[in-house]
Amino acid sequence: MKSLSLSDDVRLSLIAVAHRLADVARAETLTHFRSPVLSIESKGASGFDPVTQADRAAELAMRAVLAEMRQDDAIFGEEFGRTAGTSGLTWVLDPIDGTRAYMSGTPTWGVLIAVSDASGPILGVIDQPYIGERFIGGLGLAEVAGPMGRSALQCRSARPLAESVLFTTFPEVGTALEGEAFRRVAARSRLTRYGMDCYAYALLAAGQIDLVIEAGLSAYDIQAPIAVIEAAGGIVTNWQGGSAHAGGQVIAAANADVHAEALCLLGG
Repeated sequence: MKSLSLSDDVRLSLIAVAHRLADVARAETLTHFRSPVLSIESKGASGFDPVTQADRAAELAMRAVLAEMRQDDAIFGEEFGRTAGTSGLTWVLDPIDGTRAYMSGTPTWGVLIAVSDASGPILGVIDQPYIGERFIGGLGLAEVAGPMGRSALQCRSARPLAESVLFTTFPEVGTALEGEAFRRVAARSRLTRYGMDCYAYALLAAGQIDLVIEAGLSAYDIQAPIAVIEAAGGIVTNWQGGSAHAGGQVIAAANADVHAEALCLLGG
């Protein structure tokens, strides 16, 4: 399906609303970050799947902004599910991507915000409130703003997998078979690092690393990174080279060459 045609006014409005959402989520998450009384529950029927009061408060704050500024748009949020809309646009919200990092006090979690149409994500924000960095991509933007100022996002140029840096969040990388596939790529890479959550995708868009490979993702985990990375010249697909908009097995690459080399190894 084709992407919606957006006027300049609508484009600028979406960008402004995305920044507003990131602002209110930043305020809510920082209120509770590293708090000794942070409330933590597990959503998982089996295993530990944490959610905190900050996750819920941040999503509710973003939903309140959308109710005021974009009433006709749909919403899909991690904590409160789907709200229907009529505009053809959906805001995909992950109020804290990396709740395990958040509850542990590490600054690699982030707020993920995407705007999607029938074709997939057209605008994405990866915001790291504690560091104060905001990565935004799509609708003509590809930039990061933070303590070191504002700069353009640009993925790294092509280099062999043997010279590449690979990130993922969990060393297990999904099922046993998925973990085996990941380790085939890791064995050929120069350096593999773990535990970065959405910040890994931000670093890829900023030209610092070459690959992020993960499995078991949801749409709200990956749609914002897709928009940011594609705006910076990178590639995000599933492990078969198709669309990753729905999550699942995801490979994000700085360029077509390293993407093809890693994809071949993932397939066995």
